[in-house]
Amino acid sequence: MSRDRALLKRALDRGEQDGGNVEFKERLSRDVHLEGGRRESLAAQLRHRLLSGDGEATYVVGVTDDGGLAGIDPDTFAETMDVLSLLAEEADAHINDVQTWGVDDGLVGIAIIQEGGVLETDDEHVVVGTAGHVDHGKSTLVGSLITGTPDDGDGATRSFLDVQPHEVERGLSADLSYAVYGFDDEGPVRVRNPNRKADRASVVEEADRLVSFVDTVGHEPWLRTTIRGLVGQKLDYGLLVVAADDGPTRTTREHLGVLLATDLPTIVAITKTDAVSDERVEEVEREVEGVLREVDKSPLRVARHGVDAAIDEIGDRVVPIVETSAITMDGLETLDELFDRLPKTSQDTGEFRMYVDRSYSVTGVGAVASGTVMSGEVEAGDELLLGPMPDGRFREVEVRSIEMHYHRVDKAQAGRIVGIALKGVKESAIDRGMVLLPRDADPNPVREFEAEVMVLNHPTRIGEGYEPVVHLETIGEAAVFSPENGRLLPGDTGETTVRFKFRPYLVEEGQKFVFREGRSKGVGTVTGVHLIE
Repeated sequence: MSRDRALLKRALDRGEQDGGNVEFKERLSRDVHLEGGRRESLAAQLRHRLLSGDGEATYVVGVTDDGGLAGIDPDTFAETMDVLSLLAEEADAHINDVQTWGVDDGLVGIAIIQEGGVLETDDEHVVVGTAGHVDHGKSTLVGSLITGTPDDGDGATRSFLDVQPHEVERGLSADLSYAVYGFDDEGPVRVRNPNRKADRASVVEEADRLVSFVDTVGHEPWLRTTIRGLVGQKLDYGLLVVAADDGPTRTTREHLGVLLATDLPTIVAITKTDAVSDERVEEVEREVEGVLREVDKSPLRVARHGVDAAIDEIGDRVVPIVETSAITMDGLETLDELFDRLPKTSQDTGEFRMYVDRSYSVTGVGAVASGTVMSGEVEAGDELLLGPMPDGRFREVEVRSIEMHYHRVDKAQAGRIVGIALKGVKESAIDRGMVLLPRDADPNPVREFEAEVMVLNHPTRIGEGYEPVVHLETIGEAAVFSPENGRLLPGDTGETTVRFKFRPYLVEEGQKFVFREGRSKGVGTVTGVHLIE
């Protein structure tokens, strides 16, 4: 017997022993099981299972009434989960977890349903983007913050965020990671066991105020990914880390430049203060202050001036500085207080919009598009447009379900980092940089636009035909520049036409972007668009 079949058999055996809270279903369909009195009858059956299981029911799908393995095709399984979700809502419950097994040519799954409706989200949700040089302790600091667990000195709490096996093995983040903790009237609500999805989800359910982290990449080869994390998310604040044993580096300055280019209020955390003398901490703090003054920012030492001053003054000019150690936990209470009290800064304007940051496929659910809701709100069942496709067209899709940090939610508003399961599209057709919009929107794909740009760094001059990568929202695409006066020198600000080399995107006037090519970097603002005829 295969390992998958053995696991499933044990689950079925447990189900038979548990008795009253287990239900076997081969399949559920909208046409049959949601019509007439069937819907009410099945919802009543689900309520009985929940009562028998002290608020939890187990539905085994893809099996016969006596527990025999039947297996159903992925589309039928997805429809079954849709129907089961609607029945759960009617029973004031929600699907908490789904496990699937491949059986011959089909799927068998176990859905855990729990009492209580899906989470209603509110406006108390701050999103923070981290930045800083590799090995300066971004992920370790965030891992200790969300769990309240001191690091062991070898970056153990970093593993609470890293998402790829090779990242854990090498100790280097290579893609964006996400984390969350929150606050209620009694203080921080932390993740008890970050290796369990249910524990992360419980923070979303229990906290009155949420703080989500978009943890970026410090290693220079992945600067593109860092820019994507800072530009492509609807961030409220930036958290720039500088290690006390190393001090500000060229990467520190680059990441600070990206944060400032996006007008993001920023906090600097000096990490690893336990590893050096007080004199060295003071020296690094002065270096950080010098770097900030070079870009016309006013540093504010929170240890000297207090949290109240930091909250009142953080913004266009003032950058608070906090000394921290993930090992001794020094300074983390200060960060807790800041994140608990800092106001949300990003504004929600207009109808629903979400630029896709990544996509993946979930067995039994289908294609999932993940990203940050930039404006408006989205609900399960909404009909949306996805695109533009390479040919400039948009495709109609439907929202199956929404998850936020592994917690099923009924809707998501601006600023939420979510995964949206979509009906009507395969995962292979979803690309980073696409956008989700309401079905009645009238989007105009853009291949070329006008922009005002500032050249931050370039060895010579930018002329006609210059080809950097443009980072706008989650878009990261090669483009061709045509400066208005034929060239732009380092430090220059000027007008240029920008044309994507390979495909169109949704670009609108007023959007900010970063461009880079090698060590050449600059920032820009879209001033006009050329619509595709």
